[in-house]
Amino acid sequence: MPAKALFKDQKKQKKYYSGKKKRHTLKSQIIINKTDLKILKTNFCNGKKHDFRLLKESRPWIPKTVKMLDDTGYVGLHKIHQNSEISKKKKKLIPLTKDEKKGNHELSSRRVCVENVLCVLKRFKVISERYRNRRKRFGLRFNLIAGIYNMSFRDMQEV
Repeated sequence: MPAKALFKDQKKQKKYYSGKKKRHTLKSQIIINKTDLKILKTNFCNGKKHDFRLLKESRPWIPKTVKMLDDTGYVGLHKIHQNSEISKKKKKLIPLTKDEKKGNHELSSRRVCVENVLCVLKRFKVISERYRNRRKRFGLRFNLIAGIYNMSFRDMQEV
């Protein structure tokens, strides 16, 4: 293989290298309606990009009346969407108070339905294990799996 082609491939791969996970990764982000547990929107990018940056760049339209329950990867969301809740983090030398811990526990108990949807999606091994196909088609396959989930969930509610 010529040296130029090798260098070009390395440069392309560098976009997908996540320093945190020490491997090449793809990131997916989903927005779920809590009342009917349907997947409303999906976004994808390289694994290097931060969760909050992906949300800002995708710019999903969310009405101001909708309450967003997010994890700690979305610190600073209050500036964009005032009606959002994020769990509190402890500071370097200041531990969380009992009230803050209780609030975090209540928030996580409300978010557990989202985690359950993610668990159902991960039953499809394409999402949970190493993705061995073309990166361009990851979004298409993830959207197909989300559509299958939405259809099967609708069928379960009608029964």
